[in-house]
Amino acid sequence: MKAMLLRQQGQPLEAAELPDPTPGPGEVLIEVAACGVCRTDLHVVDGDLHHPRLPLVPGHEIVGHVKALGEGVDTFQVGQRVGVGWLGHTCGHCEYCLEGRENLCDAPGFTGYTRNGGFAELTVAEARYTYPMPEGGDDAEMAPLLCAGLIGWRSLVISGEGKRLGFYGFGAAAHLIAQVARWQGRQVHAFTRPGDAAAQAFALSLGATSAGPSDVPSPQPLDAAIIFAPVGDLVPTALQSVRKGGRVVCAGIYMSDIPSFPYSLLWEERQLVSVANLTRKDAHDFLALVPEVGLRAKVTRYPLAQANQALADLREGRLTGAAVLVP
Repeated sequence: MKAMLLRQQGQPLEAAELPDPTPGPGEVLIEVAACGVCRTDLHVVDGDLHHPRLPLVPGHEIVGHVKALGEGVDTFQVGQRVGVGWLGHTCGHCEYCLEGRENLCDAPGFTGYTRNGGFAELTVAEARYTYPMPEGGDDAEMAPLLCAGLIGWRSLVISGEGKRLGFYGFGAAAHLIAQVARWQGRQVHAFTRPGDAAAQAFALSLGATSAGPSDVPSPQPLDAAIIFAPVGDLVPTALQSVRKGGRVVCAGIYMSDIPSFPYSLLWEERQLVSVANLTRKDAHDFLALVPEVGLRAKVTRYPLAQANQALADLREGRLTGAAVLVP
């Protein structure tokens, strides 16, 4: 099979011909139809996330069709459209798994990080962490739902039920979750890199109440803010914009260092929380909403061989929406 391979962090991916993988017990072999390019992939490739399994096929926003079933798998059929996300394995017996908090498992596995992912023509995934995809819709437009959508959904749930939301960073995750928040009847205030008029216009086109640069205070006190951009400097900025009792959610797996800030920004029962990974319940709940919301991802398609270009465009902020590789 053709694949894009990471041999060393900080170096470009290499085009490679690899043996076709074979599903083991409890696994499915998937013919990849599309794989989103997530900011977490960028963190893996650039070395922000340490100790990936090398050599590695990145990619964890996978949509494809089941090609073969491993021993003991009876939950899918050959040819069925499925999706695979970031969390690819949990131990099932640590205290977090037993508490229903498998996103915090002590011995997890991650697609495109500790196990090969979807920057390839074929991939193998655990059936337990493979999801039936909604009917209809374009495969490439579905792919970002498997991480940008899922992490965004978990962040939205954790942010609470406030009506006025601030989204810091308006890329793959924010543009999906803005549609969900608007469907729920909430206001969305978008904050982008200063000078990014295209992203601000994009946010307004999706129903945002306001859109402006992240270095300007919110036009209204926010009930909650979700920081999608991996920029620690945004934490005190967001705290300044949430009302008393408000919540700031850090949605990324990686963020640059958070600068010191006066306690007064946190006082009055403001909360600062992070989101770690996701659970299978998150996936099933969110994917069930997709047809009801009419959720649509704006994507830029790249051939598999142009994975490095997709990563570069994401790194340099040249994308509106999400990048997707199509083998």
